[in-house]
Amino acid sequence: MIDFKNTIKDIKDFIYIWFGELIFVAGLILLLFFFLSCEETSNQGALKSDIAEKVYVPPGEHDEFYALISGGFSGQLSVYGLPSGRLFKVIPVFSQDPEKAYGYNEETKPMLNTSYGFVPWGDAHHPDISQTNGELDGRWVFINENNTPRVARIDLTTFETVEIIELPNSAGNHSSPYVTDNTEYVVAGTRFGVPVPQRDMPIDEYKGNFKGALSFIKVDQETGGMNLEFQIMMPGFDYDKAHPGRGKSHGWMFFTTYNVEESNTLLEVNASQRDKDFIAAVNWKKAEEYIKSGKYTTMSTKYAHNVYDEHTQSATSTMKKEVKILDPKECPGLVYFIPMPKSPHGCDVDPSGEYIVGSGKLSANVTVHSFSKMIKAISEKKFDGEAYGIPIINFEDALAGVVKQPGLGPLHTEFDNKGNGYTTFFISSEVVKWKLGTWEILDRKPTYYSVGHLMIPGGNSQSPFGKYLLALNKITKDRYLPTGPEVCHSAQLYDISGSKMELLLDFPTIGEPHYAAGIPASLIKEKSKKIYKLEENHHPYVTRSPKDAKVVRNGNEVHVYMTMIRSHFAPDNIEGVKEGDKVYFHVTNLEQDYDVPHGVAMIGANTSELLIMPGQTETFIWDANQEGVWPFYCTDFCSALHQEMQGYVRVSPKSSNIKLNWSLDGE
Repeated sequence: MIDFKNTIKDIKDFIYIWFGELIFVAGLILLLFFFLSCEETSNQGALKSDIAEKVYVPPGEHDEFYALISGGFSGQLSVYGLPSGRLFKVIPVFSQDPEKAYGYNEETKPMLNTSYGFVPWGDAHHPDISQTNGELDGRWVFINENNTPRVARIDLTTFETVEIIELPNSAGNHSSPYVTDNTEYVVAGTRFGVPVPQRDMPIDEYKGNFKGALSFIKVDQETGGMNLEFQIMMPGFDYDKAHPGRGKSHGWMFFTTYNVEESNTLLEVNASQRDKDFIAAVNWKKAEEYIKSGKYTTMSTKYAHNVYDEHTQSATSTMKKEVKILDPKECPGLVYFIPMPKSPHGCDVDPSGEYIVGSGKLSANVTVHSFSKMIKAISEKKFDGEAYGIPIINFEDALAGVVKQPGLGPLHTEFDNKGNGYTTFFISSEVVKWKLGTWEILDRKPTYYSVGHLMIPGGNSQSPFGKYLLALNKITKDRYLPTGPEVCHSAQLYDISGSKMELLLDFPTIGEPHYAAGIPASLIKEKSKKIYKLEENHHPYVTRSPKDAKVVRNGNEVHVYMTMIRSHFAPDNIEGVKEGDKVYFHVTNLEQDYDVPHGVAMIGANTSELLIMPGQTETFIWDANQEGVWPFYCTDFCSALHQEMQGYVRVSPKSSNIKLNWSLDGE
């Protein structure tokens, strides 16, 4: 007979023991998971802390590098610090800027003049810093404008745009501007083939009739002044990117080309038919010889040259009428084509000048040519035909090596100081590190997302600094808080001082960054101008003292000679202005202390404010269209009595007999 009572007891005991062991095991698992989680969190925290320390710049201390980052469709150039990623300034270049009155005040309006008239916007792509002996010298930075072909020069003592030159016979000034080893030239190429000279013709007659101009802008070694020295008139291919020769290849320029098919429609298909396009190798030393010997033609044209004079604190615009043209067919040894797979974009030269890197967007590899082998092939005439009279060098005879299958969509390459190249890959969103000479892939790191250009400070010179790499990404998506359909672009900073790259930081950028230029702060900051000396101000309407302030009528023009200093304008009461007058406010900031700008704005003025640095004079125009008493005020908080810095203009009827009078405190 079964003892149900004892059996039930045995079952209960088994369940209690089994359940207790299960709880015990589960507890051990949970405890182990807790310790592992704590260790992982601790490790991650230590890692994040280590990275944070690498980009942290304590309050009151300075960054190690300047990063000058193009604004793309903003038309401007932004100044950041590295490694912090802090934004210091946005330099207006090709677009009006209401914050600084660039392109609004009378002094800088001429800077935006072109052969097409006043153009208030530009597309700024590629900054390049002046060099001496192949090393960054920190005097000037040059940057191109893509839409209305122009090149600007920015003075790095003031971080202000001081010169803009328009490029005739060009369209889509993309392969631009590139500085030679001693800043002899700033070189620019056209992206779009166009009829030269411009004329009415069928678009489908593009092939053989459209041309591409390569512009060589001579730079004065003392002043930085630019002059369009000559252009080389090339076949109507698209000249996409470029790089000067360095060191042993100094005296040469290299341009990637695509659309050697010379298609004029659906280029994504029709300009990708051939297995190889070209790198155009241009011997500019030979070009100088041809110019000197008179082997050029002079073409009538029209282009603006705009210069800001720091002494008069005003810009002038001069319309130039001609340019010297070299034809490669008539100038043997001037240009050679090197085949390059496939639809190449980036064109980069390593610090030694030996290796020429082309990034074929549709190629599975990164192709590297040898300058020495190119010269040997030229001397031995190892050519594979010609295109429009330009010899084509045999591909294999110029080839140095291939970085095999490093990623998808290669675009641009920069170099460190240890013999390594770094290439961006747009489609696979990564930066890949590889070894010059062996072509071995050493490292890769993801970017977020779809990286375009990259920058290593000095990475396009003979002497890279090799500490940081900045990736400039085209797509941001989820990296920052959302701001509606439009989101900012992203820059990401990597530490490349070790054998492996390490992502340190990402930060938002202004506009759409293309290329950037980086330089040690020590090469610039001690030369930075702090004020404009009043005694050196030769502006035609400068007022150097409040006692010299005055108001002058010339017909229906009224000129106000005004001063500003903490915390008043002189004069601050103006009467006798009549309805219909055009009032010119010429305002001088009398401060001679660093970082004390003043602003001025006038109710009803159809322009921006003025933001005037110490010792500067600027002008805005106000149309007195309505009777009344109208205030003006300082827009930049300058002192504890900033709010009291204001004044009035009385506008009387046109028939009024009130004479001009002005005062400060009734005097």
